[in-house]
Amino acid sequence: MERIDTSRWKEFRVGDLFDVSRPVARSQAKYKEGKIPFVASGNYNNGVVKWCEPTKDDVLDQKGCITLSPLDGSAFYQPVDFLGRGGAGSAILLLRNESMTEMSGLFISAVLRAALTKFSYNDQINSQNILVQKIKLPSTAGGKPDFAYMESYMRKIIEESEACLENLRRADKSKTIVKTEEWKDFKVGDLFEKLQLGIKNPNFNKALDVSEVRTAEFNLPLVNAKHGNNGIMYYGREEDFETAEMTIDIVQNGAIATGDVYAQPKKTGVLWDAYLVRPLFNISSEYALMFLATVIEKAIKDKFSYDDKCVWDKASQLYVKLPVSKEGKPDIDYMENYMSEILKNTAVSLKMLTRVTCR
Repeated sequence: MERIDTSRWKEFRVGDLFDVSRPVARSQAKYKEGKIPFVASGNYNNGVVKWCEPTKDDVLDQKGCITLSPLDGSAFYQPVDFLGRGGAGSAILLLRNESMTEMSGLFISAVLRAALTKFSYNDQINSQNILVQKIKLPSTAGGKPDFAYMESYMRKIIEESEACLENLRRADKSKTIVKTEEWKDFKVGDLFEKLQLGIKNPNFNKALDVSEVRTAEFNLPLVNAKHGNNGIMYYGREEDFETAEMTIDIVQNGAIATGDVYAQPKKTGVLWDAYLVRPLFNISSEYALMFLATVIEKAIKDKFSYDDKCVWDKASQLYVKLPVSKEGKPDIDYMENYMSEILKNTAVSLKMLTRVTCR
């Protein structure tokens, strides 16, 4: 698709395009794991920070709107009903227009993100200053937003993306399967030790001392019962937590996340429903750590559930297959080289995708 021509686009005030509102006050901390997305002020995963079970008194926020983060202008179209983070602080904004479809909503979300990058944690968007912000959109001969054009453009983008992904899938099928016949079984507990990391702040209050988004104050990743986002659910102050790096995070509790395993090469803290383990052998490679995390998850993921938690006493007794050196020890060099090659291939794949999405 050719580069989009914006020379004849028109400026529109956000307040003239959308009805702007906020969700009711609610926090993800009070919800159990479920199937309804909880949308907060994150800048990834469509703003979804957790999948929740609504209470009987909850009224879901209706789909068909754009959610906007007041922290950095991250905007996402929401195709299904959801629970939005409301209340004080960094509660999201909801933007609605009856003429907006999913395709045009995706188009406008991208435009909003580009236009609102000037906002930050120290200069947040609110329900008043958003109304006067201006964005450029394609317009009709009558000077109104051209929703039909936006719809058509996004459909072409998705068609090209799907074609590109199909090419990637075909290439992936042609890869040689890893031969594991000469790999060796290792007991998880013989390879790793569980770290006992706690909270140093005696007055720790989850409502005040962690943040759902990373900020200058809350910049320490905290792992918990989180599915996705590398197991990181919150961010805390480094002085409040005991930390470790070059570890592997295992989720022991959670309706969806139980048995999830993530490599944590950077300094990390722990909340309550996960734990960190450290290799008992020398390892300094982030790539090898990722390899180990993948192998461990493959070995333990289907053996635990919400009712049978992935506690270390049980996980440590399981076995994993690993490549071995001539001395019969885990072959760290092989793991590092293999993951390095995987990431190189991934970079090539992403480059192919950017030909479609970046113009």
